[in-house]
Amino acid sequence: MLRLSELKLPLDHPPEAMAPAICARLGVDPADLLEVKLWRRAHDARRKSAILMVYTVDIALRDEAAVLERFKGDSQVRPTPDTDYRFTARAPEGFDGPRPVVIGAGPCGLFAGLVLAQMGFKPIILDRGKVVRERTKDTWALWRKSELNPESNVQFGEGGAGTFSDGKLYSQIKDPRFLGRKVLEEFVAAGAPEEILTEGHPHIGTFRLVHMVENIRALIEGLGGEYRWQHRVTDFEIEAGEDGQRKLKGLHLSTGEYLETEHVVLAVGHSSRDTFQTLHDRGVHIEAKPFSIGVRIEHPQSWMDKARFGACAGHPDLGAADYSLSHHCANGRTVYSFCMCPGGTVVAATSEPNRVVTNGMSQYSRNERNANSGFVVAIDPERDYPGHPLAGIEFQRKWESLAFTAGGGDYKAPAQKVGDFLAGRPSEALGEVAPSYKPGIRMTDLAECLPPFVLEAMREALPVFGRQIAGYDHPDVLMTGVETRTSSPIRITRGKDGQSLNTAGLFPAGEGAGYAGGILSAGVDGIKIAEAVAAAYVAKGWAEAV
Repeated sequence: MLRLSELKLPLDHPPEAMAPAICARLGVDPADLLEVKLWRRAHDARRKSAILMVYTVDIALRDEAAVLERFKGDSQVRPTPDTDYRFTARAPEGFDGPRPVVIGAGPCGLFAGLVLAQMGFKPIILDRGKVVRERTKDTWALWRKSELNPESNVQFGEGGAGTFSDGKLYSQIKDPRFLGRKVLEEFVAAGAPEEILTEGHPHIGTFRLVHMVENIRALIEGLGGEYRWQHRVTDFEIEAGEDGQRKLKGLHLSTGEYLETEHVVLAVGHSSRDTFQTLHDRGVHIEAKPFSIGVRIEHPQSWMDKARFGACAGHPDLGAADYSLSHHCANGRTVYSFCMCPGGTVVAATSEPNRVVTNGMSQYSRNERNANSGFVVAIDPERDYPGHPLAGIEFQRKWESLAFTAGGGDYKAPAQKVGDFLAGRPSEALGEVAPSYKPGIRMTDLAECLPPFVLEAMREALPVFGRQIAGYDHPDVLMTGVETRTSSPIRITRGKDGQSLNTAGLFPAGEGAGYAGGILSAGVDGIKIAEAVAAAYVAKGWAEAV
């Protein structure tokens, strides 16, 4: 088959218009078009008066070689790639060797555990939090009653931080092996709608994610894997051999147990700060990494739909409008939108007492009143938190603590209207935009809990974004602080074999280790690291390469 991309048709085209459009694009007779399969569907709304649907399709033709020859210089016409996933190793039947351990049951740990289980290695998966339904109750306790459980919240527990998010399943990572397709197919098998395989910007939403991670857990357990909940790793047993090489030998757990293991996938999230400290104390190589800081900004979704789609707002093929914005400021900073949640809510996302952290979440329907996104400023270790690999964590904690105080000290979040923010005065009352943050907000001045250079950059970017999207900088638009957990502030650097640069047997992976950002990229990294662990087993003669 051939893959044809960038096939554009009007928004309201009938289904039967696709085949003639393919034939016209390729200059083939309709009788020579034998089959059409949809690979990807998206839309182009750059011209609101002429919104287009954009397709990538796989097609079977009577003479594909001739068409390829005619279009050999056209990147939009090429052979359909092989996207099937193939396992790289296989444990022996009835495997009873040393079992790999996965720390963390978020998207990365989920797929590392799943692939290891599918290859027959019977992984043990540890998580400091609870199963997803119990975790959901604890999370709602913070949102409704201002009661924080530091071990079971938006950040910790089954499904990881991605469970309480928009459930976005797209990424800009390079993926030549189509591992992202493996992630999507496993999600569909676990109960996700099949449309995530073809939508250009697929998402799932929190309620569906809950059901899916339960189904994947059952699959892993059915393959011999084992979950251990409320098992926090408190220390790492590392020995140096006569050759000076450091090797991981085991894990100390919060239950008092010692778990002997020499193959550990470190798939903790970006908020496992105590784990990062322990790893640093044990001499594991860690580097400071850039991240971003800012606020959650909320607009009525109807404003965004009208600004992006014009008269086509509300069209069922378009859904709730999203956006992606970026601006390079005069002070050298970059301001950008992050984790945009159409038709969603701003949520409390702290994992530590007496701190306020915001994030965004949407359900599958995306039908809540407001749109929200991170409105954040990129920061850099050398410039903003130099001198120590973990300095970014203390930088985050500083502003999260100030936000807790500015919000009134009861997990309410500080908020300010855009008009007041631009004028440099505190907000005293709400305008047209109603807040969605629970357990509530306190109107104040965000200058109390953000660095001056961030305030300066945001004030420059707001009118710029307002010229790109009408209403973005409306005076009544609401900003809620602070957004600090955009990505991990560290990288636990690994080599080509997937292992820590200076600690054999430790396989850093996913968002917490600085190798992913979002559900899809974390899942892909989990697959890669599962393969790296399998390769280590093959090298020791405990498994066979396939």
